[in-house]
Amino acid sequence: MSRLISTSLILLSIAGTSAAGWFVDVEAGMAFPGYNDVQVPNDDSGTRFSLSDELDIDTEFIYRLRAGLETGRHTFYAFAAPLRLEGSGVLDESVDFAEETFQQGQDVTGLYRFDSYRFTWRYLLVNSPDLYFSGGLTAKIRDAEIRLESGDLSANTTNTGFVPLLSFDLRWTPTCRLGLQLEGDALVGPQGRAEDVFLGLLYRASDRMDLRTGYRIIEGGADVETVYNFTMVSLVTAGVTWRI
Repeated sequence: MSRLISTSLILLSIAGTSAAGWFVDVEAGMAFPGYNDVQVPNDDSGTRFSLSDELDIDTEFIYRLRAGLETGRHTFYAFAAPLRLEGSGVLDESVDFAEETFQQGQDVTGLYRFDSYRFTWRYLLVNSPDLYFSGGLTAKIRDAEIRLESGDLSANTTNTGFVPLLSFDLRWTPTCRLGLQLEGDALVGPQGRAEDVFLGLLYRASDRMDLRTGYRIIEGGADVETVYNFTMVSLVTAGVTWRI
């Protein structure tokens, strides 16, 4: 939490700098958990199970912060997106997780946390009256944790690491005010994949303010020696971008 607060304050202070081309963006909404398949460790000593099937995971409020600079054809921004899903339930089967065994029939609480910090560069490729497209690269730092608890028994796995992603922003604006936006970061590799993609309506309220609302999907995971985890989360969100 302290890292998230510090990052948020840094983003807002950067955006507050008085310079042409600076912008700040806030997005918020509700996260609806989908599948969440887990095995820790990813060998015969770990049980592969569905966290979302074994537990009743709550729908959660989420927010995302972004601040950056547009200069010519280049856009740079820093980004913070915390994600925390919690649930509880009774196990339908015994689960070996992170060197602990949770017995069938036990009451269990669980946590899935996936905080994302990114720095993105995009280059403007198409800029016509009704079509805008930019593409580039994102450097992502993930700070993730999966935890199970039952009484005095507790086990968790954590992972902090770097992930390179491709980044894109496609907008179709048939009118000067209203348009469609497809935007996100994604990449598929031999050991896993990651997608964070938004599709929705875009409304230009003024020269300094854009509004949007739509659907966002967060999906992906890794299949490595220490952990197997693939997750999908659906989000219904609304956001606003201010140009300073």
